[in-house]
Amino acid sequence: MTRPEPAETPRRQTRQRSAVLALLEEQDGFRTAQDLHALLRERSESVGLATVYRALQALVDDGLVDVLRSTDGEASYRRCSAVHHHHLVCRSCGRTVEVADPPVERWAARVAAEHGFAEVQHQVEVFGTCPACTAAG
Repeated sequence: MTRPEPAETPRRQTRQRSAVLALLEEQDGFRTAQDLHALLRERSESVGLATVYRALQALVDDGLVDVLRSTDGEASYRRCSAVHHHHLVCRSCGRTVEVADPPVERWAARVAAEHGFAEVQHQVEVFGTCPACTAAG
């Protein structure tokens, strides 16, 4: 997954942004803004849905959170490592595994160079069914 360049000027860390980031650090897979908002409400955190969206966008812009768009365009968010990586995502439970794959990186660089592209970014997301869901099904 390609991360955007971090913001040049560090943002002021708000209580709401800290709450969203802390919650994301506890999650195993990608979560929508609505899911995160509901979890915050369960914890009696007074954070509005619009604020959750703004916090998530700021965290993505700062390179602290990855965003994954489903086939219907819905965005989901996850706190991920700072190094470039890709994801294996379970279609059933949402479990997510980060994977680094040097052959994919070489392939992307080669294809881009063959076509004269520069400043190339890419993301690879692989969807399937995790072992636990396969065994349960």
